[in-house]
Amino acid sequence: MRIALGVEYDGSSFGGWQRQGHDPNTIQEKLENAIAKVADHDVLVHCAGRTDAGVHGVGQVVHFDTPSVRDMYGWIFGCNTNLPDSISVRWAKVVDEEFHARFSAQARAYRYVIYNHPVRPALGIKHLTWQFRPLDLGLMQQASRYLLGEHDFSAFRATGCQAKSPVKEVQKIDVYARGHLIVIDVQANAFLHHMVRNIAGVLMAVGCGKQPVDWVQHVLQSKDRKQGAPTAGPYGLYFMRVHYPEKFDIPKAEPDAPFMPL
Repeated sequence: MRIALGVEYDGSSFGGWQRQGHDPNTIQEKLENAIAKVADHDVLVHCAGRTDAGVHGVGQVVHFDTPSVRDMYGWIFGCNTNLPDSISVRWAKVVDEEFHARFSAQARAYRYVIYNHPVRPALGIKHLTWQFRPLDLGLMQQASRYLLGEHDFSAFRATGCQAKSPVKEVQKIDVYARGHLIVIDVQANAFLHHMVRNIAGVLMAVGCGKQPVDWVQHVLQSKDRKQGAPTAGPYGLYFMRVHYPEKFDIPKAEPDAPFMPL
């Protein structure tokens, strides 16, 4: 039997999603250990998208296989009983064996949150990125349009990225303000390692006046990571939701987590 779970987590105290032999403090390891206690056997979970250390998850989706029979509330509350407070299983569902959390995904969406104020905040510092330089929202919105569509995003790719191809399709990108917060929402068919954080870095460079709007097009066309801006920090990044074919009937992620700096 294949079970899918919706998972939410505060990534600020973890070494990222992926299990690592040298670091037991990963979200995957905590989740697999919790599921194993409910299932009474070891499990391997597959996720929709791996996140880095410090990155948060709102609508992460995973699946695992098990011969154990539990009702869905048993999986949810059994897992949450054995998870740290910063990780929560939000829903559970039996899915067809054809479903794969990663390979069945049609699109993924991330959110990057920037606190734009001259003074460093004390609250929420690990849930947003602080930018003390004034950011011009209009310039950032104009610059973001160069990223829409299918492109080679090599200039926005981390050196250690393992993706087979740098060509991805950005389907939506919205940049908007909520008080002192500037939010970047990006949806694509898939993402490269550090792609959203590098997009955020480039847009902030434009927003604070360091670079002109059309510089984003130059960076994109260069296919050279060295032409871009420094990678923005991880704390402002949220894995928001995954889109799957309707036939799998995967629950839609809540538009926002119970707590987000919005």
